[in-house]
Amino acid sequence: MCAERVNLLGLPRVQLEAFVADRLGAKPFRARQLMKWIYRRGVADFAAMTDLARDFRAALGEVAEVAVPEIVTEQRSADGTRKWLLRMDRVQGIETVYIPEPDRGTLCISSQVGCAMDCSFCSTAQQGFNRNLSVAEIVGQVWLAHRELAGPADGERVGSGRITNIVLMGMGEPLANYRNVVPAMNVFLDDLGYDLSRRRVTLSTSGLVPQIHKLAEECNVALAVSLHAPNDALRDELVPINRKHPIAELLAACWHYIERQNGRSVTFEYVMLDGINDGAEHARQLAQLMRGRPAKLNLIPFNPFPGTRYRRSSDTAILRFRDILNDHGVIATIRRTRGGDIDAACGQLAGRVDDRTVVRLGDRLGAPARAAAGVA
Repeated sequence: MCAERVNLLGLPRVQLEAFVADRLGAKPFRARQLMKWIYRRGVADFAAMTDLARDFRAALGEVAEVAVPEIVTEQRSADGTRKWLLRMDRVQGIETVYIPEPDRGTLCISSQVGCAMDCSFCSTAQQGFNRNLSVAEIVGQVWLAHRELAGPADGERVGSGRITNIVLMGMGEPLANYRNVVPAMNVFLDDLGYDLSRRRVTLSTSGLVPQIHKLAEECNVALAVSLHAPNDALRDELVPINRKHPIAELLAACWHYIERQNGRSVTFEYVMLDGINDGAEHARQLAQLMRGRPAKLNLIPFNPFPGTRYRRSSDTAILRFRDILNDHGVIATIRRTRGGDIDAACGQLAGRVDDRTVVRLGDRLGAPARAAAGVA
């Protein structure tokens, strides 16, 4: 029986060089050629990689492949946002979203099938957790989006047809899939991969403190933190991981990350929930936490989903909240909702988790929940 072919998609440069040397007896420059074909040109067929020797291409075809997830459906929003449902295996699906702007194109990718964090205001969290995505499945979302966006543009080419920013803000908690997320980000940053600046790759976490410290030693990207509350009592309710890593511990890890990576600031995401976390006193408490720190606040109008008990804060409440923060010397902006008509907005991604292992951190941070969440 033939050995299973190795998927080259997502292999960091060092691993790809080792693969072509050990399995094919080729020199490192062959790996660099492969990376350019796979990422720069979006080619998955070895036979089409014409500057590779014919015998090398033939040998590659016997032991390797470039396998990407399958697109099940695509939806397009009136505002230009595009959402793809991707098949990960026989029953599991995840969602990936492309958000065009006049000067940029942002791809929001997923890191897990479902999510174990159990944030009460998030649609993804309500469907349970199944598994981590592999490196190939994470990078494959970017590869597919590049392919789909490469067709004839129906408007301005800049922002409507190219990816300038990647954000790990889709389904799942990226730091709970640390061992696969970091190699994928290294491909995004590699000049032979997608060659993105570290400020254009953003990892969003709900607050896995040990992994933030680990990330500070291993990978330099922009950090975003789902905060959503200015005190532990409220955040315990909204973001259950706070019961294990309270706000003071989380913020200390964030400041360490910025110092270690010589970063500009941490972006704190704050979903605005009517009558829950949007009061003037909440804004003043938040200002106390952030004043004088390398931080900026991204205020996100809540995006409803079926069965939720929460309501979006009024525009007046959101503006008042922002103004209080700004008046206290804290940079705060309001995120414009995109893709709401196709359920592609923040907190709305649901994918398809048919074979689920329902894990609720909100019930109790016991051993099974810690394992699913990647918490030691």
